Amino acid sequence: MPVFCGGSMADNLRIGIGWDAHPFAAGRRLVLGGVDFAGEAGLDGWSDADVLTHAVMDALLGAAALGDIGGHFPPGSPEYRDVSSLSLLVKVGEQLGERGWVVVNIDATVLAEQPKLAGSIGRMREKLSGALGIGVSQISIKASTANRLGFIGRGEGIAALAVALIKGGENEGL
Repeated sequence: MPVFCGGSMADNLRIGIGWDAHPFAAGRRLVLGGVDFAGEAGLDGWSDADVLTHAVMDALLGAAALGDIGGHFPPGSPEYRDVSSLSLLVKVGEQLGERGWVVVNIDATVLAEQPKLAGSIGRMREKLSGALGIGVSQISIKASTANRLGFIGRGEGIAALAVALIKGGENEGL
């Protein structure tokens, strides 16, 4: 019989971790958490290269044991060229909902030397929560630098990490 800490089998809590990184690319717009950063260097990628939204999607998919975003939205597929990552996040939310999963919360960190993100975190939280149909209070976003270390510290790109907690869902094997 499985042992559950602090809850019943009906709680069926799952945690997922997501990570993404993209290098800067000339001629692209910068999108983070669905927010456009006008005048800033964009990131290279098949979609809009929104590293924050990609990390959130991977955390959610991982928590539900549904693979990763590359498996759902393959790079190189014409329908995903320059697509808004928020539209893909909506699809991930729908896939979770179809399987009975509910997002409890998401905690994410964006690692970038530039641009400064503090003034845009509220808008990013609103965009992500809107795409998932959850409350803004269920999403935390933090910004940090790499203290001049590695590719982020040299200003070559941006990375993001996310952790998601979901509940409900399928009880396969429990």
